[in-house]
Amino acid sequence: MPCIHYSRIVDLSHVITPSIPLWPGDPAVTFEVWASQEQDGYYLRRFSLGEHSATHMNAPNTFYRDAIGIDGYTPESLVRPAAVIDIRHRVQANPDYVICAEDIEHWERVYGRIEAGSVVVFHTGWQALWHAPEQFIQQDAHGLHFPGVGAGATRFLLAERQIAGIGIDTHGVDPGQDTSFASNHLVLAQEGIILECLTCLEQLPPKGSTLAIGVLRLEAGSGSPVSVLAFVP
Repeated sequence: MPCIHYSRIVDLSHVITPSIPLWPGDPAVTFEVWASQEQDGYYLRRFSLGEHSATHMNAPNTFYRDAIGIDGYTPESLVRPAAVIDIRHRVQANPDYVICAEDIEHWERVYGRIEAGSVVVFHTGWQALWHAPEQFIQQDAHGLHFPGVGAGATRFLLAERQIAGIGIDTHGVDPGQDTSFASNHLVLAQEGIILECLTCLEQLPPKGSTLAIGVLRLEAGSGSPVSVLAFVP
């Protein structure tokens, strides 16, 4: 593996608190003091949250029976070049925007072809809504509303660019209106990487950064909260 040359490191993960936005029906985030300096001589908490809460990575067994869990990814597979595609101008006019292959091709005309093995990260601007959960996960009688990556774009990236995975700053790489989770299915069928609820994407250049993804190696986990560090050149 080549050496990582960088000038700074950016943490792309949100701080986990009991008030973070949660996918409808997911378990609450809880912290419980288990030991204190006063009574036990040291401080320790117990915590609980869903495997797909906070900044997190999904695993293939989320959708595929007998597929690998989060503990099945090798360390080498979790260090990847990043291509960061800024899609904020599209989302401002349409919160249900579906990212398409044309958006990717437009980016490539400016920055060049996406490197094979990359994680393609989409900056929608949704990260700015993190502290307003009802806006971050908008829901009404017609379902959920937030932008995401359409199946056509994901097929293009997997087949034509041989990417390792996709990431986004919303709570799902699939658009909120897509109840089939098509992009998740496509990437995870290849044991690829799905990163959701990323933040600080405005601090990354369009290309050149390297992501290091730290997972909790939960046995047969369907996913894990993650620490995602971007090494920026």
